[in-house]
Amino acid sequence: MDIKKLGESLNPVERKVLKVLDNFSSFHDIMKVTGLKDVEVARALQWLQNKNIIKTKEEQKEIVSLDENGIKYLKYGLPEKIFLQEIQKPLTLSEIAQKTKLSNEEVTVSLGVLKSKAAIEIEKGKDIIISITDHGKHLLKHGFLEEQFIKEDFPKELSVLNEEEKFVVENLRKRKKIVKVETAKIINTELTETGKKLIKEKIEEGLIEKVSPALLKSGSWKGKKFRRFDVKINVPMIFGGRKQHYRRFLEEVRQKFVSLGFKEMSGPLVESDFWDMDALFMPQFHSARDIHQGYYIKEPKYAKDLPESKVKNVKSAHENGFGTGSKGWRYDFDVKKTHRHILRTHDTSISARTLASEDLEIPGKYFQIARCFRYDVVDATHLPDFNQVGGFVIEEGINFGHLKALLKMFAKEFAGADEVKVVPSYFPFTEPSAQLMVRHPQLGWIELAGAGIFRPELVKPLVGKEVPVIAWGVGLDRLAMFKLGISDIRQLFSHDLEFLRNAKVV
Repeated sequence: MDIKKLGESLNPVERKVLKVLDNFSSFHDIMKVTGLKDVEVARALQWLQNKNIIKTKEEQKEIVSLDENGIKYLKYGLPEKIFLQEIQKPLTLSEIAQKTKLSNEEVTVSLGVLKSKAAIEIEKGKDIIISITDHGKHLLKHGFLEEQFIKEDFPKELSVLNEEEKFVVENLRKRKKIVKVETAKIINTELTETGKKLIKEKIEEGLIEKVSPALLKSGSWKGKKFRRFDVKINVPMIFGGRKQHYRRFLEEVRQKFVSLGFKEMSGPLVESDFWDMDALFMPQFHSARDIHQGYYIKEPKYAKDLPESKVKNVKSAHENGFGTGSKGWRYDFDVKKTHRHILRTHDTSISARTLASEDLEIPGKYFQIARCFRYDVVDATHLPDFNQVGGFVIEEGINFGHLKALLKMFAKEFAGADEVKVVPSYFPFTEPSAQLMVRHPQLGWIELAGAGIFRPELVKPLVGKEVPVIAWGVGLDRLAMFKLGISDIRQLFSHDLEFLRNAKVV
């Protein structure tokens, strides 16, 4: 960019600061001369530096500034001067305090300061009498060094003060909150060669900064120049509000299922053994329940709202197969045990509730997104509480081929996985059973979903008749890891603000 174009790119604040840079280089001086606020000067210097007009140098230096009492005395005068002005004739200490309205501490300090300057004489007797000396009168006429110092511009660099000023600072520092000396960051500027050329250039004024409806309507923009804008310049990052990355992903999964014609199901977090396991034809004694390591509820321990007719049907299925051609598990079903409360261990408990509902539609497609709970060791792919998306399709004539096609479609649509395989598996409530496996770029092959065809011993007691039902349950947390490019499952729920600001959004 040539010098003229560069000048046309400066905003009003930059132009105001640039005009004084040939005479002033310190941040404080620039702020004082231009009348701009500190944040305005800071931004202008940053912008000018980005355009290679100036270089800035930061140094740590000791800075002198007025403290609380220093600001007060700047307005009302030093207490020792007020003290001295009131003793044109000899007075007692109590009379001086009454006339000056100084505090006892200020009277005491003034007495010591004036005595050290030989400005007063003290006559001790029944009452202490204070009178002014000739040197005191000279001080009143010509002023106190301390008073002259606090009237100067602050803050000041301690290192640039002369010996007399440093002496004054040391005396004032011994007193309460008049001046303070602190280490601070000092910014100084230096014009670059480009800056030196630009400052000699006549910078055009009156450039139009922004376009407004009123400007366009009136036509007042005609014949005028617009300020140039550098779209490549560094600007502060703006972090606008947005949904948490995993929450947004869950909502998108829900919308995709709805768009595919599935109806959403729902169920409680606190379930009973009946819906969570027994209705799914999982025997009460079987080690298969070990894969659903659940958290049982202490109080209330038992559910009171189970449908008696469905409990009776499920009991029969466990004991004798409920007329499905199966012999069942052939044990005495414990009705009290089926009422135990447990935190939902998998989303299929919601499918069982829907199959038992009077509102079930055949044919029908259903899904649910459910928070589930199982005892597990926390690592990069496991948490004790997790999200699942599952569901089922119920329709006469549906078979395992439909299920495989559905699983592969899920892997591609929801995970964006390129490598997919469906392998045999085991679940107590499906036959045949399968697992959907996908390859993660960092973690290798991982299980994404469990699936199968619901057994007749599950379907008939709940639905009332035998009808094919294909079902699946997908680990949403792992699915999200694929989609969001995350290798540690704990990052789905991270509270790290830096991570949340930069997390991938699908």
